[in-house]
Amino acid sequence: MCNDAYNIHHILKKHWGYDSFRPLQEDIILSVLSGTDTLGLLPTGGGKSITFQVPAMVLSGITIVVSPLISLMKDQVDNLMKTGIRAVCLHSGMTRSEIRLGLDRCKAAKAKLLYISPEKLQTENFIAQLKLLSVKLIVVDEAHCISQWGYDFRPSYLKISQLRKHFPQAPVLALTASATPEVVDDIKCRLNFSNNSNIFKKSFSRPNISYIVRHDQHKWHQLLNILTHTYGSAIVYVRSRKRTAEIAQQLNNEGISALNYHAGLDVEEKNNRQEKWKQGLVRVIVATNAFGMGIDKPDVRVVIHMDIPGSLEEYYQEAGRAGRDGLPAYAVMIASSHDKGRLTRMVNESFPPKSYIQRIYELVGNFLDVAVGEGYGHVYEFNRDKFIKTFKLDERTVRSALNLLSQASYIDYTDDISTQSRIMLTCNKNELYNIDVTTLEEDILNTILRCYTGLFADYVPINESFIARTASTTEQFVYETLLKLNRMHILQYIPRKTTPYIYYTTSRELPKHVLLPLSVYEDQRERMLTRIKAIQHYAFGSETCRVRIMLEYFGEKNATSCNTCDICRNKRQIAKPDTKKLSETIIRTLTIHPCTINELNDIIKVPQATLVETIRLLIADKELKLLPEGTITLNK
Repeated sequence: MCNDAYNIHHILKKHWGYDSFRPLQEDIILSVLSGTDTLGLLPTGGGKSITFQVPAMVLSGITIVVSPLISLMKDQVDNLMKTGIRAVCLHSGMTRSEIRLGLDRCKAAKAKLLYISPEKLQTENFIAQLKLLSVKLIVVDEAHCISQWGYDFRPSYLKISQLRKHFPQAPVLALTASATPEVVDDIKCRLNFSNNSNIFKKSFSRPNISYIVRHDQHKWHQLLNILTHTYGSAIVYVRSRKRTAEIAQQLNNEGISALNYHAGLDVEEKNNRQEKWKQGLVRVIVATNAFGMGIDKPDVRVVIHMDIPGSLEEYYQEAGRAGRDGLPAYAVMIASSHDKGRLTRMVNESFPPKSYIQRIYELVGNFLDVAVGEGYGHVYEFNRDKFIKTFKLDERTVRSALNLLSQASYIDYTDDISTQSRIMLTCNKNELYNIDVTTLEEDILNTILRCYTGLFADYVPINESFIARTASTTEQFVYETLLKLNRMHILQYIPRKTTPYIYYTTSRELPKHVLLPLSVYEDQRERMLTRIKAIQHYAFGSETCRVRIMLEYFGEKNATSCNTCDICRNKRQIAKPDTKKLSETIIRTLTIHPCTINELNDIIKVPQATLVETIRLLIADKELKLLPEGTITLNK
């Protein structure tokens, strides 16, 4: 196993164009390449993916990456392909032929990384196929999902430890952006880490982000005030899909360009909105927590939470999407007195009565037409919206019941399935000249052949709307033509869909036999109450530094005050009411020419933290402005 630092730097430069690694990335990579089980705790934006993608290029075999988010896996595979690295992604939303083709590519050494969703590890046939591969590294992304102490426990993650039995020589790399000390210990235990394992932990502190809480009963007015007095790209998080659309519309009415985003949008629409925001064509994205994972946009200047998340882990991850470029940024939470009651209700929504959960289990079986004693090992498409409407149920409590049934290992419920249309040509090239189709149908086929490559080798994502515009026809006709060509065995066509799945991990039981153990219900409920208390302390506390609360929660015992959050600012204003002289010096210096923060610090000999804070205040007062390239200038 090669751990030559030159090799990994060469690979980094060749495929990603970077001259050097970020803090701890190289340490993690070298630890993995030495064959050591490794746990990496890197904050959001810390570059976790590089720590396994680089060693995957060094190692001779294949690297398996287990990830809970299908959308994130697909994004990473697409991005790797752009850098010239071959990768495969397999999940429950794919057809058998797609999965077989992906595994064949891995067996033929035509891929360096294999991304899989954890529920795939529950089928013996899939494990049998994996055992035929030369696996050199096992990566567990979002590793906190394996811990019952974590805020996002997923029982399917428990199956990952079985991979170690099949590939005992392959080290494990576990990665997470947010984990308490209890979760860290649980991750190591459940993944059977060796005694000589390494832990690399970067401080959760993000000194360029000012964490602020605004208390206001009129949240909309506060949101408008924040966006009016800040600049640059912004993310606004809310809990409801409906509110994403309402708030985006209100912002547009106020002259602030905005789009909404949530898990219910189809793949093309998600990608379209995401790209417009990333390119700066739209300033604000209003989203549920479905937005953000894997989004590489370094210049987000402000992240605003209009609803308080259920844990500090969630808040830290989402707020941490601000300021990844290291420049000043803001993470603002808007809280009201109503939020205290809402957080308490969140516990009841997350843990409905056990009798209700048994009832949901029974209704799901009826809805899917699975008989008692049947279903084991089968995956079923589950139209959750139709299910809720059919039985007149509440969406949030249904989702909670399904998640608890998953944790109790009666089913495995997956709702992160949103697939783009795909096609693969199954005929040979000569047959294309002799097919019996109309002129317009031939135009559609020719458009596909001109616009998409690799159609004979793999399933290729397509966009029916784009094909329709290019061929000057309707999207419906494109759809009907592709179905016809599919029936003629010219190609295989898999239409897009957004459908959750239910996998029966055991045969269907009678409701009275569906029992939730203490570890799933009572213990988890108690842990959620603890997390709720922690986020309430953060949101409604008025004495302790906001950052210090978070750092101590994540186990950093010697955390000090940040001097930039609203609590610290208020204390400093009382202790040091006059910053007028420094402000005048900064403005006088910038009158001569614009400067970066480092250039100003060379001229004005004061502690950088003091300088940065004074600049923040001057930007907020619209005396100065920060340009996209990081230069500070007068706001003329």
